[in-house]
Amino acid sequence: MSAAAPGAPAARRQRSLFGEILDWMLVPLLLVWPVAIGITFLVAQAIATRPFDQGLERRLGVIAAWVHSSGASLPRLAPGASGPGQPRPLLMQLRSESGQLLAGDPRLPAHAALAWPRDDATHLRDADVGGRALRIAWRWVQPPRGAPLLLQVAEGLRQRANLARTIVQGVILPQFVIVPISILLVWFGLGQGIIPLDELQARIRRRRPDDLSPIDQREAPEEIAPLVDSINGLFSRLEHSIHTRKRFVADAAHQLKTPLAGLRMQAELAQRQTDPEELRTSLRQIEVSVVRTTRMVNQLLALARAENQALLTQQERARIDLRLPVREAMQELAPLALARTLDLEFDAPEQALWVDGNATMLQEMAKNLLDNAIAYTPPRGRVAVRLRQLEQQVLLQVEDTGLGIARAERELVFRPFYRVLGTGHDGSGLGLSIVREIARQHGAAVGLDDNPLSGDPEHPGLVVSVQLPLAAEEPSA
Repeated sequence: MSAAAPGAPAARRQRSLFGEILDWMLVPLLLVWPVAIGITFLVAQAIATRPFDQGLERRLGVIAAWVHSSGASLPRLAPGASGPGQPRPLLMQLRSESGQLLAGDPRLPAHAALAWPRDDATHLRDADVGGRALRIAWRWVQPPRGAPLLLQVAEGLRQRANLARTIVQGVILPQFVIVPISILLVWFGLGQGIIPLDELQARIRRRRPDDLSPIDQREAPEEIAPLVDSINGLFSRLEHSIHTRKRFVADAAHQLKTPLAGLRMQAELAQRQTDPEELRTSLRQIEVSVVRTTRMVNQLLALARAENQALLTQQERARIDLRLPVREAMQELAPLALARTLDLEFDAPEQALWVDGNATMLQEMAKNLLDNAIAYTPPRGRVAVRLRQLEQQVLLQVEDTGLGIARAERELVFRPFYRVLGTGHDGSGLGLSIVREIARQHGAAVGLDDNPLSGDPEHPGLVVSVQLPLAAEEPSA
């Protein structure tokens, strides 16, 4: 295995939709589980504490009744021993109103309740005695004679903890079975949920290579309907691209067949010539045919590029001063206009005319407009290119004093290879098709009209207008 080149980006691991959904479902569950155990333990402690406190209060009441009837004495229980009918060991203590120990276990600490009002309510508190956690219940007892006495009864917290632990175990232990079963059910349910995706994948795989018909969205889950819609859009664009390529190949084969056959005949004729002058004439004719065929091929390629560019991407767009690509197109075709003794005029404002588009395509559009105007204008005619800024548009107009186009044919001339008869020009019929396609890419409209400045009824001329959207102003720095 060859090592990756230094600095090369690491191969990105393919993501699993099933795995990601499973992670987002199970990871929170596994994180919440310990929190749930802690909350369960706190609830269990509260549940276990209540009956023990109630039992401690009852025992305190029994002993308080004994103290009330017997005076300042406690039942005869050794410290830590169990009381009559009480299964748990008790610690008892009796103090005077001043806090003096009268009877019972001296380890129980005196409480701040000595300063409290003397009532007969029962109170509870926790305390640590000799490293042992105790729950203490206390109250004031009024004997028949004398001052009130403070009675305290305490018991350990071990049995409470044991009961809380038992409750937690009873709740948690079944979860060790329930949680794995839940994980398996989630895994199974998720697998069943993505079956429609597998079925959609299988339907797409079973399609013929030439089947680009839209996928029926009713057969897909609602959640992936946008994905299916995007795939259908891709199919539509792909079908358009394939159709365009097929049409280009068919048109190119049809249109090139005649000039290539003519070139072959001229070449065969030149081979049979013995007169040098006739040979030179044949070679000049071959040169003219080659130039004409080359121009047709270039226009075919330009039309194919424009049609395949279904929509200019943001990377291919830029804020362009339209004067620049139009001026470059004029400079390229100026020698052709001079050769035909035409007056070539360029009229544009001094300020920039900003449009949003592709400079190469806009130059190709202007070049085709100029090429048509020059080709169809008789010698000593005039071709003018005008640029104007309207309110929200930039207007490009190419005017000529040629034969013009009849109104009945002005829509037909935008079709590929359509040519107006009787013009005496041997063009390919692709120029205006290229212009309209590029204009469509830039959200522009193309219009044809007579040239009001022509002044010749036999040569009404033509004005081709292209209205492009004005680009938004760049934000100031």
